Amino acid sequence: MQEIELKFLVPESRLKGLMRQAQVKSSQTIQLAAHYYDTSDQKLAQAGIGLRIRQEGDTWVQTIKAGGDGIAARLEHNTILDNEQVKAMLDNDTLMPDLTIYKDTSIAPALADFKLKKLAKKLTRLYLTDVERTTRLLIEDNSDEDSSKIEIAYDRGEVIHGNDDTQRNSIQEIEFELVAGDVDFLFTTAKTWCKRYKLCLSTVTKAERGGLLIKGQSYSPAVSADLSQLTIDKNSDGPAFIRTAVHNCLLHILPNSSAIVAGSDDNEHILQLTIGLTRLQAALQAFDSFSDEINPDWLPILKQTATLLADYQKLAYLTTHIEPKLQSHGAPSVDWTADIETLKIQPIDVVSANDFQLTLLELIAFTMSNPSLEPRADKPAVDKSAKILSKQYTKFIETERRLQDKNAANDNEPYSESSKSVNLKSRNHNQIQDDLYCQLVELRYTSEFASLLLSKKKAKKKAKIWLKRLVKAQQALAQYRTHTQYQQYYERRSATDINALYGTGWFAATLKKDLKHARKRLAKVQDSPTFW
Repeated sequence: MQEIELKFLVPESRLKGLMRQAQVKSSQTIQLAAHYYDTSDQKLAQAGIGLRIRQEGDTWVQTIKAGGDGIAARLEHNTILDNEQVKAMLDNDTLMPDLTIYKDTSIAPALADFKLKKLAKKLTRLYLTDVERTTRLLIEDNSDEDSSKIEIAYDRGEVIHGNDDTQRNSIQEIEFELVAGDVDFLFTTAKTWCKRYKLCLSTVTKAERGGLLIKGQSYSPAVSADLSQLTIDKNSDGPAFIRTAVHNCLLHILPNSSAIVAGSDDNEHILQLTIGLTRLQAALQAFDSFSDEINPDWLPILKQTATLLADYQKLAYLTTHIEPKLQSHGAPSVDWTADIETLKIQPIDVVSANDFQLTLLELIAFTMSNPSLEPRADKPAVDKSAKILSKQYTKFIETERRLQDKNAANDNEPYSESSKSVNLKSRNHNQIQDDLYCQLVELRYTSEFASLLLSKKKAKKKAKIWLKRLVKAQQALAQYRTHTQYQQYYERRSATDINALYGTGWFAATLKKDLKHARKRLAKVQDSPTFW
C-alpha cells in the first residue's frame, strides 16, 4: 500500500494549544516501542528503506517503508507478528525481522538490489524509539461512509542508540496521514493546523533520526539539485511537465528547509535551500502558462525567503571562509559578528515563517494533483518550451549588449565628472549587470528542465554543450558579483576599521581577473548554437 503522510515539527510555544486539539474525548494514547534494523554500514538507509519491528499497544508489527515520491508518499508494508514468538525472541535477545515475507509483494521491487538471504545475515538492531503517540481521527463528512478520513498522530519520545542507551535524541512531531478518501482533505486540514499552531514541515523520518544518532550527527548533510530524479516523459503535456519540475525542486528544498527549522545554521543548508528556491522560481516564472493551478502568490513569498537567506548566507560565509582566507595571506582580522547579529531575521525565523510553510504545503499539493483534469492537458510541453527559451535568450542577448555598451562608454569617459554622476552611472551599471545575471540564471534552469523533453540524439548533444557553457558563464558571473559585494562590505567597513582596507584592496585586485573571466564565458554562450 502507499502511505500519504505529512510530518511537522511542533514549536514549544504552541504545544499546549495543539495538545488540547489532539487529546479530545475520541483520541487514543498508546506507547510505541520500535526496534530499527539495518546493516552496520546502513545499506538500507542509503537505498531509502526503513525496516522496523514495533510494539503498538498489545500488538507487534513488522513494517518496511521505501520508495514513494520522496516528499509525502511512500510505499509501506505491514505484517502483524505472533506475540508469543516475539516475546520469546526478546527474552533471548534474538528479535530479527523476517525478510521472506516480502517476496511477491508491492515492496519487492525496492529490495531488488539486495540478496535477501545475505541481507538477513547482516542485519542488526541499530537503534530504538520509545514514543508516546496520541491519535485522533478526522472525518470530512460524518454522514457519508465514503467520506475522507485523516489520522492525526502526535508523537513525543526518544530515539535511543542500539548499543549505548545513554545516547538519546528527543522526538516531538505531529503527522497527518490520509486513511481514506481525497488527498485534498489532507492538505486542507494540514494547512488549518499549520496556520493555527505555526507548524513546520519536516522530511526527517524516525529512521533518519536514528541513523543520525548512530553517526553522531545532528542533521543530515545538505541536499543539492539532482536532475537524475527528474523523470520527464518526452510527450509530456504542459500541466504534467510543470508538476514534475516543481516536484524536483521540492526534493531539493524540503530536506534543507527541514534541517534549518530543526536548528541548523550550517552554511551549506542555507546555500542549497537558496539555490532550490531560485530553481523553483525559475520554473514557475517560465512555465506559468502551463497550468491554471499555479498560485501567483507563491512567487513573492519564495523570492522574499530566498533574498533573506542569501543576505544571511553572504555574511556568514564572509566570517567562516573569506576572513580566514585573507588572514592566511597576512590580512589583519576584521570582526563581522556584530553585522550578522544586526540582521533582524535569522535563517530559522525565515524558514519557519508561516507564509513560507503554507506555500510549501500548497506546492506539495500542486504536485500531487491530477494534471489530466486541466484544459491544457492535450498540448505537448516541448512546443511551448522552445518559444519560452527563445524569448529568454533574446532578452539575455539584448541585456548583454547593453552591458557591453555601458562598459565601453565607461572606459572612454573622462575622470573629471562629479562624484554624484559617477555614483549614478555605477548604480546603472550594477543594475544592468544584476539583470543579466538573473536572466542567465533563469535561462540556465529553464534549459535544464526543457532539455529533458528532447528525443533526438543530435538535439541532446547540443543541449549538453549549451548547458555546460551556460553553467560556466553563470558561475563566472556569480563569482564576479559576489566578490563585488564583498569588496563593498570591506570598503564600507574601512571607514570605521582600518583593518578592512586589506580586504578592500584584495577584492579590488581580484575583480579585474573575475571580470575578464566572466566576459570570456558570456561570449562563449553567445557563440554557442541553441538546442531548441
